[in-house]
Formats: sequence, structure tokens, C-alpha cells
Amino acid sequence: MRTQVVARALALSSLVALAGCGGSGGDDEFKLSILHINDHHSNLDPASATLKLNTGASQGRENVTVQLGGFARVTTAIEALSAGRTNVLKLHAGDAITGTLYYTLEAGKADAALMNTVCFDAVAVGNHEFDGGDAGLKQFADYLWADGGCKTPLLSANVSPRAGSPLGSTTIAPSQVLTRDGAKIGIVGLTVAAKTQGSSRPDAGTVLLDEVSSAQREIDRLRQQGVNKIVLLSHLGYEREVALAAELSGVDVIVGGDSHSLLGDDSLKDYGLSPAGAYPTVASDKNGDKVCVVQAWQYSAVVGELDVTFDGAGRVKDCAGQPHVLIGANFGDRSEAALAAIRADIAAQPALRITDESAPALAVLEPYREALVAFGSKHVADAHGNLCLRRVPGTTRDRSRSVLAGCNDDPHVIAHGGDVQQLVADAFLNQGKRYGGADISLQNGGGVRVDVAKGVVSVGTVYTVLPFRNTLVTLTMSGAEVKAALEDAMTSVVSGNTGSYPYAGGLRWAVDLTRPAGDRLSQLAVRDALGQWRPLDAGARYRVITNDFIADGQDGYATLGTVKGDRREDTFLAYADAFLQYALEYPVLVRPASSEYSTQSFIDTP
Repeated sequence: MRTQVVARALALSSLVALAGCGGSGGDDEFKLSILHINDHHSNLDPASATLKLNTGASQGRENVTVQLGGFARVTTAIEALSAGRTNVLKLHAGDAITGTLYYTLEAGKADAALMNTVCFDAVAVGNHEFDGGDAGLKQFADYLWADGGCKTPLLSANVSPRAGSPLGSTTIAPSQVLTRDGAKIGIVGLTVAAKTQGSSRPDAGTVLLDEVSSAQREIDRLRQQGVNKIVLLSHLGYEREVALAAELSGVDVIVGGDSHSLLGDDSLKDYGLSPAGAYPTVASDKNGDKVCVVQAWQYSAVVGELDVTFDGAGRVKDCAGQPHVLIGANFGDRSEAALAAIRADIAAQPALRITDESAPALAVLEPYREALVAFGSKHVADAHGNLCLRRVPGTTRDRSRSVLAGCNDDPHVIAHGGDVQQLVADAFLNQGKRYGGADISLQNGGGVRVDVAKGVVSVGTVYTVLPFRNTLVTLTMSGAEVKAALEDAMTSVVSGNTGSYPYAGGLRWAVDLTRPAGDRLSQLAVRDALGQWRPLDAGARYRVITNDFIADGQDGYATLGTVKGDRREDTFLAYADAFLQYALEYPVLVRPASSEYSTQSFIDTP
């Protein structure tokens, strides 16, 4: 399984028009620059990514590994883009936390410290801000406000805390009014309701209200106070935010998050990136007035720069801008000619920005990074016996996968498959039940990389078992679709891809690869809430939690890739962290009972 580095392109509705409507100048114009990020999800260090760049070679573009993002680059970029400008807003559209070991270890403290190197003017409350309940969000706010010089407000107009909530009445505000060059600008926060209520962990009694009516109520309140420039800081997702514009009146700009959408020019496709739409995307509100919609991808990789011109009545005359994909300057050991070609190619693409890491931000990050490295050696569990690695059961397709003595010839492994793969699937199901509910989990055998030897299991062990930067996705599927996805995987296995072989939590089956395609699995059974095994019902609906790689149809799982829209929920929870949380909850790791293995019997081809 490969790390998914680029965002997936989303289909746009026909109501969206491209940006770039010009307006004539005038003395009453007001110009505003908005610098923004979203969904950094505790990704504070740079990532390794691949871009298609021109190296001057005859074959044209080739894959070049680059450093991508990291919060210290965000700090540098926002400082540079703010320089010399008077009317600047610095905004974060939510999901600052949850996703890496920085959150697991520090519960948002490291994120808050790095965010304060930017000092955002406002942060939207995302759904993952509630992953630790109301108390967890209050703790994050306290961390964010520990720097007395930068008390960034947390905004959401549709969060209604329960009576007695640790959030009280002051942690979250519905909006914030800021003044720039004498002009008042209203910033209204908005949080995705259903996903937060159903898949994060707000306290019982804390309610997420209807997004549209909550936003309109706050917009109307601000306009009645004479604030005629309104920015909606939204965590609803790009397509929903574009559609939302037409459901509201009086909104001028929507700075969004949640869908992790990279916006930009189609020329980005030449570089191996996949924009979901134009930056900015221009829509219209209920009155036909222009609304500029932007988003800035994910994981500290992009800073969005939006320039908006308002007329004297506070209506948008024009908006234009640029996403800045932040990359490092190291392109590997290449000839001077190749490096010159790469730099020229990058200079020709305005969205790519070679950016140094801020030294002050790195200094803030360093103690957290040191703690993270130390945490990697932390003892989290004990394996009471070897947990063997095996992609495919049987004696022919994956016989030498394990490096541990006895595993490759272990009769149980030959009959049922890998122990560690089965534990990972069980861990996914455990995490899925905690966040929004799940009936079944699914993991491809090739996504689990190493055995777990008898003895101490450390954090580092967990992240070696699951080394990729994949996240968990919840899919709502019929029983017939679940079987079809598993049959897809078996077709891939028969064609030679052993990594496709499926492991599941809460679901088991019998396999006969001598049967024709589409008929290789039988006796499919789901474990119910009472622990009883019931036949998989082709017409019933099941919530399936899996990794985003196969959810996108990769590794042969074509049917999973067709589950879209409301039936797909990207949790953005790190899949390795799911196994870590499982190890912390069950610190004695043992081979599951044979009856719990997804493969109950296996017949290979001759």
C-alpha cells in the first residue's frame, strides 16, 4: 500500500463558476487579504511527497521526492505573505488536532504552540476538536490561550454546549468582529453538524444545530450592527460550502475545511496534484451577490492567499488568489543541469512555493519533537507469543513472508492467515465503534508490513507495523456490496497481488479460489452486538471502517471506490494510531481465537 499524498478530485455542481470577475476602481473600495489553512490534523513535521517535475531529461517530467509542508513552513509563508500589507486576516478553518503522535502524546498542546507562532485571528471548531469530548476541546482552548499575547478565538455559530459543560459560555463564540483600516469585518464560525454529532465525541447534551439557520442568524445579527463584510469560517467540506453560498444571504467569503480539498488551476495536474476546483471558486448567494469560496488542502502543506475587493456597500466586486504548496529546496543528488531545470519548472508554477522553515517555529517545536522521539520507545504492550505476518493463507502464495522462527510453517497461519493482520483489523473495528459506530472493519494484508515478535511492543513497533500515512474511512454499504468488494480482492489475489488479500473484524468467511470469479467466498457471517455470528444479509446496510487507500478502490478493491457522497465518511484518524490505541487498551497482545479470524477455511488454486 502506498501513502496517499494527493487529495482526491471531487465533482463540482453546475452552479459553480470560475473566479476572475473584474471590477473598476473607486474611492470607496476596500481591499482585504485572507491567509488561511485548514485540517492540519497535528501534522507539524514535513512529509515526504512526490511531484512530477521537469528535470531536463528527454523523457519529460519524472517523479521527484520533495519535503512537503510542516508547520514551520506555514509560519514562514504567512509571515512573508503578510509583510507590507495592512488589511490581513489569518484564519484556520478547523481540525487542528488529531492525526499524529503529536496529538496522541500532547492532546493539542504542541499544535497550539505552533499555531501561536502564526497567531491566527480566528479558528473554526472542526469535528475533530471534539474527539476528546467537551473537556478535550476546553483543554485545547486553554493551550491555545496560554500565550497571553495571542488569544485566538474559537468560533462556531452552531455548537450549543450542554448545561454544565466544561466549555461554559465563553470558550466558543459564534462570531468575531475585527477592524482593518477602519472597516469592520465579521467572521462567523460553522461546524459540520451530523459528522460531529455522530462520529466525534461531544458530551451527551452538547448539540450541533442546523448549519444554514445558525449561520444566517449570526450573519443577520452582525449586519444589523452595521457589519457589512462577512467571512464564513466553515468546516463543512468544499462541495457543501459551495452549495451553502446559495442558501445564505449576506455572506461574502467562505473559508472552508473538512474535505481536505486542494483548489487551484488545472495546470497543477501536470505536477501530479489533483485540484478539486478553482481557487477561488466563485458562487452566488440567495440575492445573486458574489461569494468567494476557498480551501487550502491539508496537513500543513498549503497556505491559501485570497485577495478580495469590496465596494462601498460591502459587496464583493472581485476576488483572486493563489494556493501556495509549501515545499523544501532539496531535490536529491542530481546534476546542476537537472537541478536548474527543476527550479525553473517550479518557478513557472505559481502554486509551488519553495519555503524555508521558520527558525523560531522550529525552536518551539523542538521539545515536542524530542518528546515524540522518546515516546517512540515507550513500552505500550506485551506480545505473549509471536504474532506472525502472512498475507495469504495456504502454502503457496506467501509462504516466506515472516522473519520469525516457526511462523512460516505454523499450521494456524497456513489455515487462517496472518495474526498481526487480524489484530490490525480488530483494532480498526474497535476504533470504528468508538467514533461513529462500525459493524465491520476491512484491511488489505499488504498494508501490514512486519511481524510482532514475542516480548515488548513499543510505539515504534506499532508505527513499523503500519508505516504509511493512511487514515480511516467509514463506508455505508449493503451486504451485497461487502461481498462484491471481497470478491474483487480475491480476483486481485488470483491475478498475483498477494497484498490484496482481505482481513476483517466482525466478519468471517470461507474461501475457495478454485471457484470462478464472483463466487469464491461463502458462509459470510457478521458478529452481532451480542457476539453471535449471523449470515451476512445482502440487502442490509453495514458500516464498514477501512483505510483510505482501499476505500479509493486501490489494491483491486474496485467496489469500495464506488461508495461515494453521503455513504463515505473520511474520519482522518490515522490508521496506525488506531492500532496504538488498541495496544494501550489491550496491553497483552495474543493471537485471537480461531473463530474470530476472518478466513475460516481456505482452498487455493492447484
